[in-house]
Amino acid sequence: MGEASPMFIPTFNRSLHIEARPDRLSADGGAVLLRELLEQSCIIDWLTAQLTDARAQDQIDYPLAELLRTVLVMYGQGWRDQDDADALRLDPALRLAISQAAGTAAIGDEHHLPSQPTLSRLLEMLAQPGNRRVLQEAIAEMAARRVRTMNRGHRLRRVTLDIDGLPIEVHGNQPQAAYNGHYHQTMYHPIVASIAETGDMLDARLRAGNAHTAEGALDFVLDLVTRVETSLCQVALVRIDAGFPGEPLLAGLEANRTPYVARIKTNKALDRLAAPHLARPAGRPPAEPRIWFHEKNYAAGTWSVERRVVLVVLERPGELLLDHFWLLTNIAVERLSGEDLLALYRERGTAEGHMGELMDVLKPALSSSSRARWPKTTDAFARNEALLLLHLLGYEVLHSGRCVMEKVTRTGWSLRRFRERVLKVGARVVLHARRATLVIAETAAPDWRQFSRGLGRLAWNTT
Repeated sequence: MGEASPMFIPTFNRSLHIEARPDRLSADGGAVLLRELLEQSCIIDWLTAQLTDARAQDQIDYPLAELLRTVLVMYGQGWRDQDDADALRLDPALRLAISQAAGTAAIGDEHHLPSQPTLSRLLEMLAQPGNRRVLQEAIAEMAARRVRTMNRGHRLRRVTLDIDGLPIEVHGNQPQAAYNGHYHQTMYHPIVASIAETGDMLDARLRAGNAHTAEGALDFVLDLVTRVETSLCQVALVRIDAGFPGEPLLAGLEANRTPYVARIKTNKALDRLAAPHLARPAGRPPAEPRIWFHEKNYAAGTWSVERRVVLVVLERPGELLLDHFWLLTNIAVERLSGEDLLALYRERGTAEGHMGELMDVLKPALSSSSRARWPKTTDAFARNEALLLLHLLGYEVLHSGRCVMEKVTRTGWSLRRFRERVLKVGARVVLHARRATLVIAETAAPDWRQFSRGLGRLAWNTT
């Protein structure tokens, strides 16, 4: 055979020729690592056992497990859009990672990635109310399995659930999308739960773009607390910002005996309580800024009882006046001092960092809109919620892989670093007899050896 004609020759090096050949090449060699992680965690088996698949099973090309793996693996590899599967339908590494076929049949002519219409029909299926509930539970289930596995089969003693709103900008005519004056954009405003200590995302509910921060928080939080205290921890503490505290949520947490810590917005009554403590002490201030804590009991006009509030007064370098804010909790001072309460609340920054990773690396794109060809069984808002939940589950899969690398290397890994160094690896598939060999770049081999060694040491707790 003659040599292939080059696609082009770069001007900076005329000896370099660019060619396209029908070799089994892939830029997503790490997809097989994600498949191995999914297999060991058994989360796909859990999902397929719980989800309702109304398709005629004798008339389908793709089992539900393959469709779910397609979505989660592609999210993990950084492919966000359903039509990416059309462009990558023959990618050998992705086909090996997704197919249920054994041996070399996984990359046979009849096995390729599902098309965009097929993935759209999957989304329609997952948007059914019962299936959305399964997706909600699957996110926390994946987190619980990893936590128990890395904790020798035991639940954690205590975790802190961070509850927050997550602005997701949308474009076009998305149902219930609205302009939010606080964020200055047209958006959805879902409520999201995470754990700062472990980096896990646990659950989410999609809400209209102009929804109040606390809308739907009571049912969301109490349901989540019940589930995580069954599978992930013994005691769940709730941490919320100033947009959440209101009588229904506070009373509900107290009736459930769930400890909480929150920041509350200041008002005239709280300003009067704070006034005696805002005078700067006489004398030259020390080199290190000082912090004072003052315990109070306070009942807002809408509250049914007085509650413990802590006034935090701070010196700011270069500022003449003292700064202050209020924290609210139902934890007794004997168990948690004002200083410890502030330290606990400040850990919210870690949770916000994990949500930043979700938006930076997974980039949830909620773009399902109402179209005439969609069946009337679900609406576009429900499909967008299913999309959001799939992205959170995709985050959990990536995060589990990141945790394996952190455990084996004893260093911190960001999601982006894990994807770019371990997952986005060039590879070539070589077929010989009944065996397929995935050949990766030698530069990626040390990370792959560490990951496979770390994953192999885990005995996944899936019960």
